[in-house]
Amino acid sequence: MMLTSGPKSVAVVIPCLNEADAIAAVVREVLAAGADAVLVVDNGSTDATARRAAEAGALVVSEPQRGYGRACAAGVAAVPAGTEIVCFLDGDGSDVPRFLPQVAGPIAAGAADFVMGSRVLGTREPGSMTPQQIVAGKLAGLLMRAIYGVRFTDMSPFRALRLDRLRALGMTEQTYGWNLEMQMRVAAAGLRIVEVPVDHRCRRGGVSKVSSNLIAGLSAAWKIATTFLRLAVSLRSSPVHGPARQITR
Repeated sequence: MMLTSGPKSVAVVIPCLNEADAIAAVVREVLAAGADAVLVVDNGSTDATARRAAEAGALVVSEPQRGYGRACAAGVAAVPAGTEIVCFLDGDGSDVPRFLPQVAGPIAAGAADFVMGSRVLGTREPGSMTPQQIVAGKLAGLLMRAIYGVRFTDMSPFRALRLDRLRALGMTEQTYGWNLEMQMRVAAAGLRIVEVPVDHRCRRGGVSKVSSNLIAGLSAAWKIATTFLRLAVSLRSSPVHGPARQITR
């Protein structure tokens, strides 16, 4: 990927479950943004997600055992040799891939180890985020600020990390707590953190697995809460590299 700091190898991992309506357009947008590789992780879809992703130019990785974290981990394990930066975004069309240079850029320039694309700081289409999502992101941000001194405004799926840093984090969460675990481990490890605004859209097809389903939404909320409590305890007893460093841009 050609960034302002020069060429870097950037792979984008897109976990997917039944996103046939949107995934082809998402893959094309990511490739148009300059990604070197797009990996769509089919997490047990029963529709044409895998076929349409492959036709659009993605490398399709199969992870039939459902779980958001499992899908993300499978994608990371399959990135091409030589990948330096790995990015994540959703496959429903809600994330805006043209912001990929802004998300990957600080890492490519050597100015950050982890970049969060904040939907809260960007421009959002009406209805693209539920009030619960906004509140959950702000609450998690307040808790992480209290523990680590790092300010996060969101738990956005649109994020980037140096691949070597990611593999050293020791990620274990297999379901919806993956994003929160990453943020907590990054902060506990003292990595350089940047948050940048990104725009956000309403999904481009299909049905949300969480916000449109009360039981799934409650289950995800419970998983995120228990993940936070578990990690807050375990990371406190683990050695860290130093205090978290947040870089203002």
